[in-house]
Amino acid sequence: MKSPLITAHELLGRIDDPDLVVVDCRWYLTEPERGRSEYLAGHIPGAVYASLDTDLAGMDGPGRHPLPTPEEFAATCRRFGIDGSSTVVVYDDAGGGIAARLWWMLENQGHRRVAVLDGGIQVWIAAGGVLSTDVPELRDGDFTPRRWTAVVERNDVRNRPEHRIVIDARARERYRGDEEPVDPVAGHIPGALSMPLTENLNDDLTFLTPEELATRFSSVGIDSAAEVISHCGSGVTACHNILAMAAAGIGSGDLYVGSWSDWSTSGLPVATGDDPG
Repeated sequence: MKSPLITAHELLGRIDDPDLVVVDCRWYLTEPERGRSEYLAGHIPGAVYASLDTDLAGMDGPGRHPLPTPEEFAATCRRFGIDGSSTVVVYDDAGGGIAARLWWMLENQGHRRVAVLDGGIQVWIAAGGVLSTDVPELRDGDFTPRRWTAVVERNDVRNRPEHRIVIDARARERYRGDEEPVDPVAGHIPGALSMPLTENLNDDLTFLTPEELATRFSSVGIDSAAEVISHCGSGVTACHNILAMAAAGIGSGDLYVGSWSDWSTSGLPVATGDDPG
């Protein structure tokens, strides 16, 4: 199985590869403009910056971060210099919580040569990697769009058969309804299981081993991701659980793109507390 992750040492050995495209995906929930500022202050040499709000999300659709159209996303990839021969490495400083969205988008569009930097920019620095403030001049890539697959909408989640498992990547405090920093209603989708993305990670924000990840998902009855629907606040960190399942070798399942930002504005039932409901 090809790992969806790349180590900092592996990236150091490939940083001068002419087919390499590195993408900085740093973004912060309550400070959305901070990501670009952090990029300009210092990034992995040669990296381009992808804004979650303008590059990895569209204008129309349910939730706070709907997918762009395939054509819009292809135009972004071409602007970044990505084409069929490119090896793409994506990173952030949140254990892959944001970068996983771009990983998922590229995988979903059929681009298999993509990996998330395990541990992010912090591990790159710890491994001896330098930072740059230079913004690279980019060549146009040649990226062909295809339709999005493995996505579900609100009614698919609402009317799901009993064998489908919904997992929630948000912090347990948000799942329980103890707090809700951005969406209008606190709580979770009735029946969804709490699977915070942070529990896919070690203390240094690198991923658990494939065996540990497989055990984590197996503990809630997931031995294959085929019937899993992943969601979060707005279809971004849900991709982290999809990435973790892929790293564990159990598949990927479907993404509820609208996620809680869609469900919580619909008037549909809401559960609170630790019980799935």
